[in-house]
Formats: sequence, structure tokens, C-alpha cells
Amino acid sequence: MSSVAPYAIPAWRVVLPGVDLTERLKPRLLDLTLTECRGGEADQLELRLHDHDGALALPRKGVLLQAAIGWRDAGLVDKGSFKVDEVEHSGAPDVITVRARSADLTQPLRTRHERSWHDTTLGAILRNLAGEHGLQARIAPALASIAISHLDQTEESDANLLTRLAKRYDAVATVKAGALIFAPIGAGTTPTGNVLPGATITRASGDQHRYSTADRDVYTGVRAYWHDKAEAQRKSVLVGQSGNAKRLRESYSSEAEAREQANAEWQRIQRGAAKFALILALGRADLYPEQRITVAGFKAGIDGEWLLARTTHTITGSAGFTTALELETIVGA
Repeated sequence: MSSVAPYAIPAWRVVLPGVDLTERLKPRLLDLTLTECRGGEADQLELRLHDHDGALALPRKGVLLQAAIGWRDAGLVDKGSFKVDEVEHSGAPDVITVRARSADLTQPLRTRHERSWHDTTLGAILRNLAGEHGLQARIAPALASIAISHLDQTEESDANLLTRLAKRYDAVATVKAGALIFAPIGAGTTPTGNVLPGATITRASGDQHRYSTADRDVYTGVRAYWHDKAEAQRKSVLVGQSGNAKRLRESYSSEAEAREQANAEWQRIQRGAAKFALILALGRADLYPEQRITVAGFKAGIDGEWLLARTTHTITGSAGFTTALELETIVGA
């Protein structure tokens, strides 16, 4: 997939369980857009189809679609299953838009619960959640061993709890291919637990690019507050330098939690110090969020290694296939 002939033909496949819809939909395809996120958000598949003759039936919400994209000569990359959750008909001209989200992040992960955990570990909580949903737990050892003295889940879905824990520990929390994955951002693992290979992109591969960095309001660190019950005082912890430290509004229940939150926010700030967006003229279905991407041939200060945060693949009925990439700074690089 890394080398595609300049006149290669895009290819795609959309399948209902046991029924390949590709040839039926191909003459009607306006565009297919597949967005892959790092975590917290469900991956999304969107199909826009001609309905000029009114002969195309509206799909039922809740049906599963399996999608694969790529190039005819190089083969297709399986992108998983998506559950249809939105159908739109517009006109004129009449167009049916079908939106489906990653099947792994739909119900019952979004059902609300009320419970608490005490004197346990992050790994034990995540394994418990995975087991309840019939998922394999793939948790980075460094995160699995973190001690949790107390954690409440109050009228909160498991999906939201995973997002909250991911923010607290600056981790990727996602459910893909039957696995609950929880790993530090930048670790770069596949749903099967393997390390994602790096990739190189040169300027010749790009159709458009945009690099941005901002020095205004640059934070030098993060300060978080916690309530010391023993001394009945509000205290703080600092990660980074105090010069222009960002202050988190929430007051946390312990020094350890305050430090975890401050550290996670500091990591996010550093990753956002510079951003690089690319649109590849020849789509790359083999690229995934969390991969490390080496870019070359742009400019000093831009060339180097970046972390891939989001991919958006677009295939049009007029035989185009592009991939938009959102890259961010690798902390510590």
C-alpha cells in the first residue's frame, strides 16, 4: 500500500452480513468517507448515493455494514464493522446519505450504570469492563498496575467512563475488533496488541498541507488542586514550570489524582504545540491513528517524526481516493 501507481484505480467493498452490496451501489456512489479516530470517538463510515430514479431503498437503522477500502491492484484493507445509526434523504437531485458508526462503540457500552470501585487497580477495573461486554482486555502494563483507591461511576455509561479514564491518564481508550484497548497515547498498538509500523510520507505524496504553531499564551506547566481532608486545606501540585502554568478548575480528591490529571493535561498541551495536516493525493488505507509518521521534503522544522491522530479516507464515484491526515507533536521527540 505504500507505493501506488499514479494511475491506480480505487476500490472499495461494503457488505451486509452475507450480502455484498458493492456492485449494486457502485453506479450510485457519490462518495464514501471513512473517518478513523484515536479513541473516545467512534470511527464513522458515510455513504452518499444517487437516488435519481427513486429505486434505492432506505436502509434500516441498526444494520451492520462491513467496509474495506484500497486500490484495485494493491488490494483492500479491512476497516471493520459499522452499525447504521442515521439515514438522510435530500434533493433535488435526490441523494441518500447513510452514516454508520463503529459497531464496537454502540449499545450496550452506552448504557448508564451506577457503581463504585475501592482499593483496586486500573487494570482490574478495565478487565472487569471488558469482561462485561465480552471483549478482550489489551491494557498497557504500566497503566494496568496503577493503584485506584476509589472510583465512582454515577449515572454514567461505560463508554463515557473509558473516555474519562483515558483523559485522566492521557491514554487511548477504544474498542475495536472485539478488544478493549487502553494504552498511553503514542504507544501505537493495533487491536491485536501488535506495534503499528511507522510510515514515511514525502512532499511528493501530498496534494495539500498545512503546518501551524502558536507561541501566544504558551503554557509552561499545569497546576492542579486537591482537597486535603486531614488538614482541611486546598493544596496544589505542579507539573512543568510555574512561570505561566495552566490552572485546572476542578478540585480533586487526592494529591495522586491531581498529579495524574496535571500530567495528562501537560502531555496534551505539548502535543498540541504544533500541528501538521496533510491531504494525500493517492489515498493510504494502510495508515491508522497512533502510527508514527516521518515526513520529509517540506521544510526544516516540519520534517521529522509526527504522531497520527486522525485519518479521513474519501473515495468518490469519479474514481478519486484521497486520505487526509491530522498529525501532532510527539512528546519527548
